[in-house]
Amino acid sequence: MRDYDDEYVFFADRDEWKDLEPIEQYENINPLAPILYTKEYKDATGYFRAIVKKEEKSPRVLELTEAVIRMNPGHYSAWQYRYETLLAIGAPLDVELKLMDELAVKYLKSYQVWHHRRLLVTLTRKPIPELAFITRSLADDTKNYHTWSYRQWLLAYFNDEEDMWAGELDFVEQLLGQDIRNNSAWHHRFFVVWASGVREGDEDRERVFKRELVYVKQNISLAPNNASAWNYLRGVLEHNKVSFARVADFVKPYTLPYDSSKKDIVDVDNPPPAPSADLPAVPAIEFLADVYERVGDKESVLQAVELWKSLANEHDTIRKKYWEHRVREAIESVASVEARSA
Repeated sequence: MRDYDDEYVFFADRDEWKDLEPIEQYENINPLAPILYTKEYKDATGYFRAIVKKEEKSPRVLELTEAVIRMNPGHYSAWQYRYETLLAIGAPLDVELKLMDELAVKYLKSYQVWHHRRLLVTLTRKPIPELAFITRSLADDTKNYHTWSYRQWLLAYFNDEEDMWAGELDFVEQLLGQDIRNNSAWHHRFFVVWASGVREGDEDRERVFKRELVYVKQNISLAPNNASAWNYLRGVLEHNKVSFARVADFVKPYTLPYDSSKKDIVDVDNPPPAPSADLPAVPAIEFLADVYERVGDKESVLQAVELWKSLANEHDTIRKKYWEHRVREAIESVASVEARSA
């Protein structure tokens, strides 16, 4: 838990804290599972409990809570009391944000640091610089949930500021260009294009729909086994209430071994798999089975069953039990329909 570059000075040894008696954490005489806190952490949290009991809000509280947070960035009580103290003493929030620039990168996976930053930006009302900060943070971990969640909150909360959205699609495309399998970036693309209102220039939704179909198909052709792109394709079709069958002709070549006789065919609407593609692609087989299942008649459902069987027995055996469940469910559904119509 210790995280200091300089030698730690115990609060008990600091003159400015002599007026306060630390409060130790209550434990039974023989605790069942005692936590082995460091001496430094016990020291800082002892004084933190004393400060809370006294209800003190002062500059030294910021020093104390920073010490606690650096040793335990998940200490939500320290974060909350720090926020209340910032407001009570009128501390400059831009200084606090600079500290958060360091702590958010150092503790990327801590929910509390991002929540604290959210509270600060709600007060400063300066969201645009945050986008640049998030971009730098994602350089260290391009798939960190908290970073992406914060970016989406920022865009949604300050939704009426068009400058916030100006380069967002380019930002996503840059990340997908670096890693086509970045599921977080695919999710963010859906958030930007479909789940956040209509941006200027995208009023023609049919044109946007066609653009996104071309984009996702091209990316699937580059990496046919990338489940993230297939999920985006599903999302685009479902959001626009378009039948999966509309893309069946595109999907089918990805469910079969590579056909070298078609390598010279150029089809922008339905780009074929690359010669190096690992085919058949499991996500494509799964997608095509869903196409048939959604058609709903007996013949189509049985076609889906055959595809699920191929996944269970050959192409995706690690999920064999799941595919066998889908097969049983479909066969029972067909039998039930036939019994009702008999």
